[in-house]
Amino acid sequence: MEFEERLFALATKIKNQRAAILTEEATKNAFVMPFISTILGYDVFNPLEVVPEFTADVGVKRGEKIDYAVMRDGEVQMLIECKKSTEALRVEHASQLFRYFAVTNARIAVLTNGEVYQFYTDLDAPNRMDEKPFLVLDMNDIDETLVPELKKLTKESFDLDSVLNAAGELKYIGQIKRAIAKQFKEPDDEWVKFFTSRVYEGSFTQKIREQFKTLVTKATAQYLNDQVNERLKTALGASAPFSLTAEAPQESVSSAPVAEANIAQDSDIVTTPEELEGYQIVKAIACSEVKPQRVTHRDAKSYFAVLMDDNNRKPVARLHFNGGKKYLGTFDPQKNETRHLLDSLEDIYMHAEDIRASVRLYRGEA
Repeated sequence: MEFEERLFALATKIKNQRAAILTEEATKNAFVMPFISTILGYDVFNPLEVVPEFTADVGVKRGEKIDYAVMRDGEVQMLIECKKSTEALRVEHASQLFRYFAVTNARIAVLTNGEVYQFYTDLDAPNRMDEKPFLVLDMNDIDETLVPELKKLTKESFDLDSVLNAAGELKYIGQIKRAIAKQFKEPDDEWVKFFTSRVYEGSFTQKIREQFKTLVTKATAQYLNDQVNERLKTALGASAPFSLTAEAPQESVSSAPVAEANIAQDSDIVTTPEELEGYQIVKAIACSEVKPQRVTHRDAKSYFAVLMDDNNRKPVARLHFNGGKKYLGTFDPQKNETRHLLDSLEDIYMHAEDIRASVRLYRGEA
């Protein structure tokens, strides 16, 4: 397996086994040790490479242990502290890493719950671990732009200088991306005011703030949709045996016009970026059977529908994303809906055959 294949295979394992992993030890055995072994490439059973329960006395604290120390040429290269996968990582979890970082030769420290890996170094002050990570790898939603940087930390390709040189940029780009993602989901007043001031000349009153908060949310969702559509169109154009526009030039791959129509029909309906991203995944699956312009969507208050030929009688799938949990609805030949719990949007691919079956059912109907 190539590096990327191993990474995504472990991500799939984590999704499949998450419900059964309830303790810290189970997290280490099922998730963290395979990460150290199959992803980073270190032999977890060789104490010359990986030392479990690593001990280094720190000041008045004696006998404290860090979960794993990754060794290289007899020196501690990386420290790894683990928490159970059922807990979200918090800054207080890193207290031992902070202490150990200062008394070892390690330049990389990792805090993980087996699903999220936070990588730290000492950009702000020498031999003092930064308070914020320079790289955050979420195995439930892998950012593929981080894969080359992660590869530099593997035994085979270890390049500490390159990692440290890129760490500053990675740290701030990662924080900016997470801040943008947060604003896309729930814009704060400063974000709303920033865009409102560029299109509206009146006073920024409470009424205007509430009005434009909805508009900014919809605009960012549609912008994200347009970007995803453009990438999808480019990918399909490179591989599909037909043109996206040759036979039906009046139709657009973009779903923004439909979203705008939904907004006009019911101002309470907000099409979210996650719904649009889920739609693009369903559409990409469906396009293995039909031309992309036949796959459309309509948003409603209770669900987001993916349809063939913009026809409610031809449902391909439904996205139920408005509650606390996310579900994908698929249909049998009698159009009975079955809901599937999604841990992440990538889980939609697990139901690709159900989606294709629905498309094939309507394929001959124009």
